[in-house]
Amino acid sequence: MKIGIVKEIKDHEYRVAATPSAVSALVKAGHKVLFESKAGMGINHSDSEYEEVGAIIIPTAKEIWDNSELIYKVKEPVKQERSFLRKGLAVFSYLHFAADRELVESFVSSGAVGIAFETIEVNHKLPLLSPMSEIGGCMSIQEGAHLLTKTGGGKGMLLQGLPGVPPAHVVIVGGGVAGTGAIRTAVGIGARVTVLDNNVSRLAKLADIFGSRLETLYSNEYNLRKAIREADLVVGAVLIPGGRTPKLITEDMVASMEPGSVIVDIAVDQGGCVETIDRPTSHSNPTYLKHGVIHYAVANIPGTVSRAATHALSNVTTEYALKIAENGWKSAAKSYPDLAKGINIAEHKIVYKAVADAFKKEYTPLEDII
Repeated sequence: MKIGIVKEIKDHEYRVAATPSAVSALVKAGHKVLFESKAGMGINHSDSEYEEVGAIIIPTAKEIWDNSELIYKVKEPVKQERSFLRKGLAVFSYLHFAADRELVESFVSSGAVGIAFETIEVNHKLPLLSPMSEIGGCMSIQEGAHLLTKTGGGKGMLLQGLPGVPPAHVVIVGGGVAGTGAIRTAVGIGARVTVLDNNVSRLAKLADIFGSRLETLYSNEYNLRKAIREADLVVGAVLIPGGRTPKLITEDMVASMEPGSVIVDIAVDQGGCVETIDRPTSHSNPTYLKHGVIHYAVANIPGTVSRAATHALSNVTTEYALKIAENGWKSAAKSYPDLAKGINIAEHKIVYKAVADAFKKEYTPLEDII
């Protein structure tokens, strides 16, 4: 199969879908890898390193899109890439369809197949989403710590506090992989940390891991409202696999926060869990102010730690890229139920129910077209 790997062009996105070792595995399996020139520069890998393992270096993205059967990338096609979508092409990447009606319509109208990293499921876990969620959780605390400083626009707080000075209060909504990454980082720094989740077993597990350094609360409106009001930094880490994130943090909750406080919504690429975050921001312009509270809504947080993120991502996606390339997407879906759950749109149909539900569109079971 002809596999295309293009340079990511989303704002400040430095990751690339595959490391040289991943490309080597694809080439050794008998596939032709078309690699866009300089696509690896964001992780300090040169064209020659990819060429040495068998990639064919191509000067333009268009040539790769036009000549590939499978596009293997990190982030969803941005607007200027969507004209390349066509019948007979499969795109394997993070897609987050439930937050982007135009992207859904582009795939449906073109007939291209959208295979989403984030909905591939193994034993009720999301192995291709987990590493980036963990990075996003860790980075949310780092970004939030900077934004709380006066030079960052905040109220001049230090997360860990000092002798005689209390630490900042970090409230994390959601105790999954991203939330756990945020907890680990915030606890390690020395902040006062509270997590809210509606899964009591999950809260018990987090309490076992972090002990007295973490306050756990069951997520209901009363507890959420009180915790948000008292927070210096709020991290939204709510996930509905493949679906649009519910707006758990309401505008009046945000308005109750002290001016100069910070909200970081890791879930923004699925629509976000904060009512006052109505759009994603970018690394070039990451924040805006509402009710005196700093809102950070960058949808590709891990792109700033591109080398670590690319290696973590390539480690978990390569085996699935190989399965698609060796079998074709239809046969792969029949043979590998975990991979089948990654197929969101195919042959002009929405085949992932949460995506159809997000926009009240017709849902077609995948089994009907394979």
